[in-house]
Amino acid sequence: MKNKAYAKQLKRLHGELVELQEWVKQSGAKVCIVFEGRDSAGKGGVIKAITERVSPRVFRVVALPAPTEREKSQMYVQRYLPHLPAGGEVVIFDRSWYNRAGVERVFGFCTTQEVREFLGLVPSVEKLITDSGIILLKYWLDVSPEQQTLRLESRINDPRKIWKLSDMDIASYRRWDQYTKARDDMLTQTDSEWAPWRTVRSDDKKSARLNIIADILSRVPYQPLDRTVTTLPKRSVIPDPNPDIVDSRLVETRYQA
Repeated sequence: MKNKAYAKQLKRLHGELVELQEWVKQSGAKVCIVFEGRDSAGKGGVIKAITERVSPRVFRVVALPAPTEREKSQMYVQRYLPHLPAGGEVVIFDRSWYNRAGVERVFGFCTTQEVREFLGLVPSVEKLITDSGIILLKYWLDVSPEQQTLRLESRINDPRKIWKLSDMDIASYRRWDQYTKARDDMLTQTDSEWAPWRTVRSDDKKSARLNIIADILSRVPYQPLDRTVTTLPKRSVIPDPNPDIVDSRLVETRYQA
């Protein structure tokens, strides 16, 4: 997708996301969006596109680190539950409880029995979540092996992207077929009427971002609110008693228009 066409559509969708945000604040709605997918499928880019023009007080991104020893001893979903949205919030999970069905399964961080129990129980947990009034949206971003290779190579060669590359990414790259099996089992066994999976082809990052935002907007029953007409009041201006106080502390001018 060309940059100009992408920027035009994204600007329009950003305006609609702001309208959704204001409706969520006023109505007390609770929205939870889960993003899963292979490494380098574009989850971070989608989340950035969603959140760059909205308030972080309403749109909250959750990306949990590896569990602590204490968290490992808890009921598996326990550490995720405190992050679910309260009224007036949109919570976005950059990877979620589905780690158990993906990376933990593929790398042997949990047992086969634990995976089986998770896949059997998670639809019931998500039923409780949606019955509590939370709008739960789940997206799987799928990327081709060719595109995954190109994206990981760009992380290796671009100093701006080194932080995106981890040892786990490299190890995951070798396990394409294992991830495919894990994905298929997860999508099949945890797709439900109340929390269905929606899959997105993400080889074209720009169109994937637009399609996901448009889908979110279509599935949250928001109503645009009437806008209050705002005008700036007259400002009182008095002579500055310390006109040099700012200039004396200016950052060195290294770049100038």
